Amino acid sequence: MHRVLSTAPPPSAALVTGASSGIGAALATALAGRGHDVVLVARRRDRLEDLAARLARPGVRVHALPCDLTDAAARSRLPGAVADLGLHVSVLCNSAGIGVAGDLVTAAPERSTAVVRLNLEATVDLCARFVPDMVRRGTGAVLTVCSLVSVVPMPRMAVYAASKAALLSFSEALHAEVRPSGVAVTAVCPGTVPTEFMELAGLGEAVRQMPAWALDDARRVADRGLDALARNRRVVVPSALYRSSALALRLLPHGVLFGLLRRGSPFPDGRGPAVPADVSGGAPGSGTRVAPG
Repeated sequence: MHRVLSTAPPPSAALVTGASSGIGAALATALAGRGHDVVLVARRRDRLEDLAARLARPGVRVHALPCDLTDAAARSRLPGAVADLGLHVSVLCNSAGIGVAGDLVTAAPERSTAVVRLNLEATVDLCARFVPDMVRRGTGAVLTVCSLVSVVPMPRMAVYAASKAALLSFSEALHAEVRPSGVAVTAVCPGTVPTEFMELAGLGEAVRQMPAWALDDARRVADRGLDALARNRRVVVPSALYRSSALALRLLPHGVLFGLLRRGSPFPDGRGPAVPADVSGGAPGSGTRVAPG
């Protein structure tokens, strides 16, 4: 039995970013299954509309709102677009993200800054736009997808790890700020999840070589994240394995970690063949893999 989120009555909805795939799609599916109206936000209209058609059912409305969240002007139009649907946001799930695998010096600067723009700037912007209304109503919930690498610097994923560390810090502080107002804020920190994100980051083969017990599942991450949000837990690591890993990474001196990674990093250095541009804007010829999350 899953816990029920305490949210405003209709016409409220859950808005999920990064809903076209991976954990975002799993969150949207779980929320619709729990009876929430859902607003799907991502860049790929076709995927959003397909998911909306699959999730909609009697008593549950699901809407697709295509949006490039790296575009500040496009983000600014989201509250109006939600209002035009006759809805207000009572649950905000920040799941959109991209990662650049490789050394910073091999990445085009605009690719690295795009990671910060989507992973961090967009989340802060959407929280600033939607959370004040939750506070005024005295109810609402925010779930932000962080990462196990939120707790440690990660060479060859330096910008991604830094953006997720900042995101975890932001989420924890926001939790403290709005808790007295009745608004829940939770950061979920999954480990390795075999999704499209990993494939487009050039890590698909490494993930396929991992034993099944070492992998997180997107649906489990979504369900445990939402259950933790219903309890207003500040941070949740969905699996016991990764809870132990997070503790070890926090305690391990960075110098020791960097030494281990020099001997066998799971991440490419970015100096191999370039991959084609993907939906998150990977540039052919950059020598860097860019993955949407």
